[in-house]
Amino acid sequence: MAHENLNFTDLTLTFSENSQGWPSFYSYIPEQMIGMNNFFYSFKGGNIYQHNTNAVRNNYYNVQYLSQIKSVFNELPLENKVFKTLNIEGENSWTTTFETDLPNTGLVNDDWFVKKEGDWFAYIRSTGTDPANVTEYLQRSMNGIAQSTSVTGTSTIPIINFANSVEIGNIIAIGDMIYHAIPPYTTPTLAGKITNIEVDIPNNINRITLDATITGATAPSTQTGFILYIKNQTVESHGLLGHYMVFTMQNNKTTSTELFAVETEVSKSFP
Repeated sequence: MAHENLNFTDLTLTFSENSQGWPSFYSYIPEQMIGMNNFFYSFKGGNIYQHNTNAVRNNYYNVQYLSQIKSVFNELPLENKVFKTLNIEGENSWTTTFETDLPNTGLVNDDWFVKKEGDWFAYIRSTGTDPANVTEYLQRSMNGIAQSTSVTGTSTIPIINFANSVEIGNIIAIGDMIYHAIPPYTTPTLAGKITNIEVDIPNNINRITLDATITGATAPSTQTGFILYIKNQTVESHGLLGHYMVFTMQNNKTTSTELFAVETEVSKSFP
């Protein structure tokens, strides 16, 4: 099947008499090939191999390969869409990676699928970096919490305090990334990952504790910065945004498997 690297010098192409085209790429590179007496033979390392002689698929010259299919969902390519799910009509689920043009990347492992009415169904989860890169802020739904009233704790375990009127308990969770911005509020800076949330309004406690030792984090240096957050993108993912989405499916089975159709559920994005 198709190799990960689409360099055509590293692939073997096959021609189909029935379809009168070139439907498949193979990962093995023989030294010579020949068809004889209704059998197909190839040569590698001075040895001759007869193909299609057993039930093991994708094993060439004692090297086991993955089955791989790459295609694209590109209906209405001028509209921004959110690609939410992957539906597979076939015998087995496939591990699938995704990439949109914005760009966003996603993943569905083969064990994330649920079988519904004979088809395999899974939600697409984002695989953006954690913490997010600056270039991902616009795509990762960075949201504001409020201006902090003070920052206590230490430089590695800062505690950010908020006014009692700020409701933090319902919008953030342990594991979310916290960012802070100071005037002129241009680019937020990563402050750390939430490790604890304390809300006890009668005792004037409304605060979050961070781990500022993670890579790229800097504890807030001002008492009254504006605090923002980004949810864990894999856990909280609701699909991938893009005009089109390229998907690459992989299957590691050594037996034959049938694949009839691949579908996705999308909704139009309204910025």
